[in-house]
Amino acid sequence: MPASRTDSSPIDHGRIEDVDVSTEMQGSFLEYAYSVIYSRALPDARDGLKPVQRRILYQMADMGLRPDRGHVKSARVVGEVMGKLHPHGDAPIYDALVRLAQSFSLRVPLVDGHGNFGSLDDGPAAPRYTEARLAPAALALTENLDEDVVDFIPNYDGQFQQPEVLPAAYPNLLVNGATGIAVGMATNMAPHNLIEVVGAAIHLLDNPEATVEDLMEFVPGPDLPSGGIIVGLDGIKDAYTKGRGSFRTRAKVSIESLGPRRNGIVVTELPYLVGPERIIEKIKDAVTAKKLQGIADVTDLTDRHHGLRLVIGIKTGFDAQAVLEHLYRLTPLEDNFSINNVALVDGQPQTLGLKELLHVYLGHRLSVVTRRSQFRLARRKERLHLVEGLLVAILDIDEVIQVIRTSDDGEQARARLMDVFDLSEAQSEYILELRLRRLTRFSRIELESERDKLKTEIAELEELLASEVLLRAQVARELDAAAETYGTPRRTLLLNGGPVQPRSRAAAAAADLQIADAPCRVFLSATGRMIRAELTADAAGGGIVPPARRSKHDAIRSWVDTTTRGDVGAVTSAGRLVRFSPVDLPSVPGNSVQLAAGTRVDQYLGLDSGEHVVAIVPLTDGPPIAVGTKQGVVKRVSASELGTKHDVEIIALRDGDRVVGAAPASDGAELVFVASDAQLLRFDAASVRPQGRSAGGMAGIRLSDDAHVITFAVVGASAFDTVVVTVAGSSTALAGTESGSAKVSVFSEFPAKGRATGGVRAQRLLRGEDALTLAWVGSDPRAVGPDGAVCALPEPGAKRDASGTPLEGVVGAVGAGIR
Repeated sequence: MPASRTDSSPIDHGRIEDVDVSTEMQGSFLEYAYSVIYSRALPDARDGLKPVQRRILYQMADMGLRPDRGHVKSARVVGEVMGKLHPHGDAPIYDALVRLAQSFSLRVPLVDGHGNFGSLDDGPAAPRYTEARLAPAALALTENLDEDVVDFIPNYDGQFQQPEVLPAAYPNLLVNGATGIAVGMATNMAPHNLIEVVGAAIHLLDNPEATVEDLMEFVPGPDLPSGGIIVGLDGIKDAYTKGRGSFRTRAKVSIESLGPRRNGIVVTELPYLVGPERIIEKIKDAVTAKKLQGIADVTDLTDRHHGLRLVIGIKTGFDAQAVLEHLYRLTPLEDNFSINNVALVDGQPQTLGLKELLHVYLGHRLSVVTRRSQFRLARRKERLHLVEGLLVAILDIDEVIQVIRTSDDGEQARARLMDVFDLSEAQSEYILELRLRRLTRFSRIELESERDKLKTEIAELEELLASEVLLRAQVARELDAAAETYGTPRRTLLLNGGPVQPRSRAAAAAADLQIADAPCRVFLSATGRMIRAELTADAAGGGIVPPARRSKHDAIRSWVDTTTRGDVGAVTSAGRLVRFSPVDLPSVPGNSVQLAAGTRVDQYLGLDSGEHVVAIVPLTDGPPIAVGTKQGVVKRVSASELGTKHDVEIIALRDGDRVVGAAPASDGAELVFVASDAQLLRFDAASVRPQGRSAGGMAGIRLSDDAHVITFAVVGASAFDTVVVTVAGSSTALAGTESGSAKVSVFSEFPAKGRATGGVRAQRLLRGEDALTLAWVGSDPRAVGPDGAVCALPEPGAKRDASGTPLEGVVGAVGAGIR
């Protein structure tokens, strides 16, 4: 029995309030939701960082962990961030730090990690075993924090200050993407290429009314850290327009010979955040469940030196292409990525399209540059004020010393200096602290130089702050500098095709998963882009319809009529012929061909560095293929001599020689060489007998000293509208810096000569010009600049040896119009 209470004092129950449970739960849940959304899960649209990521980068910068300093233990970084800025545990801080260092998670890593920071299939080591410091790109996010460029807010206990947002010299949210799950909402943003995003940002800065279509000319799609292939661009356009969309990513694969009569599928790039072990596991599950047939073995040959290499052996008698289509459907070799562009704007979560994301970032960057300029202006005015006071003191130093010596104390000395020399309090205080070594004649010269420099800088800053145009130009220059410093080439290939569609069991059993072998035309642009156009019937009677307006890269180097699964040959500058099928090329309707939508041919074929495709040619029993080289060698080889190998040598090149052109050439055609010393030679193709593919060719044009061939072309017998385009300039000028002069002449004005002769002059050089930099022979010429934009050429009809007309812009390449 409990003890009875003997005293009669009343029981104090404390303060009791009746609270409605539903109201309390609703209020508490909303507070929790707001905390998660604003303080943890969603990135800020300005710097693209969540609070924990921002605190990590700021604290590492405050600790001096720059790229030129040594690494420190990750546990130390985590401890500093947790102790000073982040009111949560150490595990989420380390998880965020690890992701900032993973090159397979971020397109531009922000932390330089040393040690095991994990892989796509394994987690990282503990923070006591890893080390970290800032990556170079992180400096661009944290620069100028000491110049009042952003607001600072108290930390969780009010003892320290932290930036509300980082200055962010490039659009980090688009470049590195973001993932986060909040309460009732989530964000999932794909990484992009820094150079492309900066190009779009500058375009929007110069053209505020630009549309999403205009921006997509700069940012055609995401650029994933793991590379791979993005299939289908419709979902990407939806995401760029509305903030929500999805796209399919495929592994980059090739079908290779693994031995006699045995092929295999070699995977060198995987979809975003998909690891090789996951692929192997899914393949084993599908084989065990008898959903997948034809797999002999799977070998992971991935290493640090050669990168990813997953080899999938195919059993004898199975079609590797059909097996690959099954793999796309049953394994993560083809994966889906859903875009949900949710980010914080002024503290509120919003779903943003591409234009809105860039607009928010540019507004932030304009504010950063404005505040930085105001800070620098104020500091320079303060310094100028002090320098002018010092000059007054140095000019009359004896009287200054006398005033100071006759004063009773420092306060009286300061007051008398202000009264006698008409100085301010700050100037007088500065003079009182003046060291005797500053009284030399050289110090006076230094001060006068500093005064003049400060006045110049103040004028420049005032001019910058007074002009919106100059302010935007400054932002554009800084964006360009960031792209040049931290940008890298695109890794992900974009294909405007459709993903693998689910098929019925009967269709899967038939293993007929190939795309229909329909007629098509393959175009190679003068800027190195390749695309496949469907041959459609139009009102004019069928074929290709040229675009209504000229767009970027629409200058054709060569084109071939073939079928979707047919074979096409790509002749490279190294004298190789690479056989390929156009089935995986970006496909467009024949009535809307835009070469800007094509893919880079060197990426599509996987060429070596420094090697490029000079032409594409048919591999049918047609005319022999004519090849011309930089040293003036010519050769014709029949298609039947090339065999069926994937990669063959089409000409044996001498040391230092390169192929400059190739095209089919019948006996009735003419071969044309144009040399850098402005000589053009045309002669009959029949004078060059066909040779075997291992032969070295014969003399085509006799070159003068220091001259080389810049163009080789084939002109058909019935080409009555053929013209010759030549562009002259200085051979010592950097590419893309000099426009030069150009001339368009009728081809028939150039007399034919014999093979191995010197030809005739094609253009008279002007003062300052010493060579031809470009030349092209064909009909319907199109010129494009280094960025692929259309350039104007002079009207045709100039005499063959006349001088050129100065160009308004730089011509990067010349080709034919789409036909």
